[in-house]
Amino acid sequence: MISVVDLRKRFYREGEEFWAVDGVSFEVKAGEVFGLLGPNGAGKTTTLRMVLGLLRPDGGYAEVDGFRTREAPDEVKARIGFVSAGAGLYQWLTVRELLLFFADVYGALPEDAAAALENLTDVLDLGGFIDQRCATLSTGQKQRVVLARSLIHNPPIMLLDEPTRGLDVVGSQVIFEYIRHLQQEGKAVIVCTHRLDQAQRVCDRFGLMHAGQLAHHGTLEELQRRSGHTNLVDIFLQILQDDNRAGQRGDVTSSDDIDGAAEAEVV
Repeated sequence: MISVVDLRKRFYREGEEFWAVDGVSFEVKAGEVFGLLGPNGAGKTTTLRMVLGLLRPDGGYAEVDGFRTREAPDEVKARIGFVSAGAGLYQWLTVRELLLFFADVYGALPEDAAAALENLTDVLDLGGFIDQRCATLSTGQKQRVVLARSLIHNPPIMLLDEPTRGLDVVGSQVIFEYIRHLQQEGKAVIVCTHRLDQAQRVCDRFGLMHAGQLAHHGTLEELQRRSGHTNLVDIFLQILQDDNRAGQRGDVTSSDDIDGAAEAEVV
């Protein structure tokens, strides 16, 4: 469902070139949750933006459900649901109006949108506030609406960028349950986060990014065998130590830190 092949992206700062993403490759199958993990500045969000078609790669390609993001960005966006911690809502629309509006934007038929709305109302427990204006919702209720919005057009692929940022334990649990629902629905899922402990709870496979490169990837069992450690935090710390000893650790920064980097809402 998702294929990333030798993906590269360069940026310039004070006239000097550096690679925010440098030769990243991985695949995600239907019904699989892939954790794209690493510290802030590792290149995770830059990679995600290229998969979404929001940034043009300088090398390699990303393919979504058979469509390459560079050649068919609209087809790619139509097949992706995107959840970001910074996503907002139209405050003067009710939850029902907002969800049906986004279904229409994605080109869903009215009967399909109505069925999706009914299903998501049940799955995400929206019934108590479905006809309230978004401006009146609590933080937790807004979170559920953002999750529903990304699924209203029933996309086969879901991308979640730091979905638990700023959330408490209860809010984070909603995200975990949501990811399990996506997996049960057979969707291909990428979870992009620096919270390795949380990713270990929900992901089937992991890609550990460092300095713009995918340092290691595989299942937890495979990573445990290679590193000799039992959890992702210790595995990643070992990668950093190995790079420091080899003198390979770069000072690479993701596009989050570049002035003028695109902040876009996927529609």
